[in-house]
Amino acid sequence: MGSVELLPVGRRVAYWRGRRKLSQQVFADRLGKSKSWVDKVERGVRSLDKLSTLQEIARVLRIDTAALVGQDAAPAQATGSGDGVERIRAALSRYEVPLGKPVGGPVVPVDRMLRDVGYAWTTFQYARYSQVIDRAPTLLVNAQRTHAEAPESGRASLVEAYRVTAALLVKLGDAELAWLAVDRAMLAATGDRELVAGAAVQLGQVLRALGRAREARSVMLSAAYRIAPPVIDDGASAELSLCGTLLIQASLAAAQDGNESAAGDLLDEAAGMAEQVGDGCDHHRTAFGPTAVDVARAAVAVENGDTDEAIACHEKATTRSGWRWLPAEHRAAHLLDVARAHLHAGDVGNAARMLTEAERTAPAEITHRPVAREIIAEVVRDPRAPTTIAKLAATLGVG
Repeated sequence: MGSVELLPVGRRVAYWRGRRKLSQQVFADRLGKSKSWVDKVERGVRSLDKLSTLQEIARVLRIDTAALVGQDAAPAQATGSGDGVERIRAALSRYEVPLGKPVGGPVVPVDRMLRDVGYAWTTFQYARYSQVIDRAPTLLVNAQRTHAEAPESGRASLVEAYRVTAALLVKLGDAELAWLAVDRAMLAATGDRELVAGAAVQLGQVLRALGRAREARSVMLSAAYRIAPPVIDDGASAELSLCGTLLIQASLAAAQDGNESAAGDLLDEAAGMAEQVGDGCDHHRTAFGPTAVDVARAAVAVENGDTDEAIACHEKATTRSGWRWLPAEHRAAHLLDVARAHLHAGDVGNAARMLTEAERTAPAEITHRPVAREIIAEVVRDPRAPTTIAKLAATLGVG
C-alpha cells in the first residue's frame, strides 16, 4: 500500500477497481456514470475534486475514503464562516407560519423587504460573502415574518431570501444546508412559474454540489421547458434568461454525469436564447447572455477533461464586451475553473495566474470557497509554483 499512496487519485481508483475485479463498465454502472467518465478519471484527465463523488466511489469499492485521498490535502474549509453558517442554520430552523395571529416580532414592510433582499443579492454578486453571511440570518427571519403577515405580496421576498442563502451556502461548501434553503424556496414559490424557475436555478447548483448530477439534469430540463415561451423568438428577455440559465445548469449536470454530447446540445440551445437576450442583463439574478454561455462552455470542457477547449472558451469569453458585465463572483468562479484546466494540462504557471486574477477580481472567492483552497494547495505543492501563490497558501494555511 505504501506505493499506492503515492499514486494520483485517479490511479488509486484504477488500483482498487482492479483489486475488486470490476470492469470499467460494471464500475461505471454501479456509480451511475459512463464508462468514458471512469476512463478519464483513472487516466487523470477528469479530476475528482468533490468529496461527495469520492465518498460514492469509496462506497462502491468498499474502502474508506481516506484510501483514495491518501497523502493528498484534505478538503479545505472556508475561513471565518463557521459561526455565520450556524446562525443561518438557526434562522432556517424557524417557522413564522401565518395562523391568524400577529407574528412574534417586528414585521418589515413588503417594499422594504424587497429592497433588503435586492441589496443582499447585489452584495453576493460583488462576492462580499462575509457581509452576506452576517446579514442572512436577519434577512431570513424578517422575510419569514413579512410573508406570514402578507402571504401573497411577501412571497417574492421570501423566495429570494432563500435563493440568495442557498447560493451563498453552495459557495461555502455546505450543500446539505443549501438544500434545506432551496427546498424552502421551491415550496414558497409554488404557484408562481417565474419564482419557481428562479428557485430551480439554485436547486440545480445544490444537486450538482451534492453529486446528484442525473437528478439535477432531469429537474432542470423540466423547469426550463415549463418557463420556456411557446415561441422562443417571441419570448420576453426575463423568461428566456430563466430558461437559458436552467439549460446551462442541465448542461453542467450532463457533463458531470459524463454525457458530453447532451451537455453540448443543451449549451447550443441556451446560446440561441442568449443571442436574443444579449449581454448586460441580469433578469432574476441570472446574468444570462452570450458571455455567460461561453463561460459555461468552459466549465463543461473542464468537466469533460478537454483543457484546450476550456482555455479557448475562456479566451473567447474574456474578449467579449459582456465579460465586464458579469458579476464579480461569476467571473472569479470562472477563473477558478480555468485554473483547474491549466492544472489538468500541467501548466502550473497559468493556473497560478488564474488564481491571482480570481483573487484580484473577488478576494472572498479565494478565502471562502473550499474548492479555491484545494486548487491553491495543489498548485503550491508543485516546485514550479510562483512565490505569490506560496504566500497566498501560507496566509490561508493550506498546502
